[in-house]
Amino acid sequence: MSGSSFGKLFKITTWGESHGKGVGVVIDGCPAGLVLNEADIQKFLNRRKPGQNEYTTLRNEDDNVEILSGVFEGRTTGTPISLIVYNKDHHSTDYGNIANCYRPGHADFTYDEKYGFRDYRGGGRSSGRETIGRVAAGAIASKLLNELGIKLISYVNSIGDLSINYENFSETEIFNNPLYMPDAECANDAEKYLKEIIKGSDSVGSSVECIISGVPAGIGEPVFDKLDALLAQAIMSIGAVKAVEIGDGISVVNKKGSENNDNFYMNKKKVEKLSNHAGGILGGISDGSDIIIKASFKPTPSIFKEQQTITKDMQDTMLAIKGRHDPIIGPRAVVVVESMCAITILDLMLQNMGSKLSNLKKIYN
Repeated sequence: MSGSSFGKLFKITTWGESHGKGVGVVIDGCPAGLVLNEADIQKFLNRRKPGQNEYTTLRNEDDNVEILSGVFEGRTTGTPISLIVYNKDHHSTDYGNIANCYRPGHADFTYDEKYGFRDYRGGGRSSGRETIGRVAAGAIASKLLNELGIKLISYVNSIGDLSINYENFSETEIFNNPLYMPDAECANDAEKYLKEIIKGSDSVGSSVECIISGVPAGIGEPVFDKLDALLAQAIMSIGAVKAVEIGDGISVVNKKGSENNDNFYMNKKKVEKLSNHAGGILGGISDGSDIIIKASFKPTPSIFKEQQTITKDMQDTMLAIKGRHDPIIGPRAVVVVESMCAITILDLMLQNMGSKLSNLKKIYN
């Protein structure tokens, strides 16, 4: 299977299946000398692991990470870093009824069409557990970015038709509620709403927003490897994402140029903008202001309502999905979005080191 790697200089390759022995990632291109241990990575994995609350799957996984290579005496060596998380609580029998039919909204049909064979246990490679490798790599990328003064904040900003009020935005509130929302009032309403969704054996969509602060101007490769283009690719590669927006996103269609343009001004010797409709990116290159990106997640396709589908023999049938599934994807995907943003930004910053002679002189002179 091709397409399991992402990045050029900071390159990650995820591997493993939902009900296989384990899942993990190999990271190539991490600079030597970064202080790193398993606890640094575990903090990120704990934010996406199952069983955190009543709004996540009851699959009981500790998701404890082990560093297999690339770290010696607490520091990265510059060689590939290999990380593994063993699967423990996989109930493969829950998926026996989908071995010969296709779940609506899943990759079952398309995998069979592409490969002629698939691991139906929990979706195999298409399972949400694939994101463990992304998050583990993202933890390392985020720590490197933190060394450069770059900070990422991610949160759920909408569930169904309930959206946060930015006037109530509180960064500390994100970790005070199980939905990772920065608005306590909206989080409370969303919890009530989700309880009704669960009672109805259904699921609901959501959106996750990430704000990246401290990225200097000039990051991003023009034309095909634009910063926003690669961010969009990174986020769209996460399962269940159906749309990505940068800055004002789709709302720009309702604006005039005079309303959408971000006017520049000088703040002492620093270039700044009066607004940030562009979301921190101009011409595919960072402009020094906050980078703002939003990902829209479809409702979890695994629902307990009976649904119409077809068998592998192309016969109509009805299917009731069993197993343990999240009623909403957004809350556990917050750290996945953050991780993919961190990986993308770091990779492009490493590429930018050779973009002009003055950069090389700073390194080698």
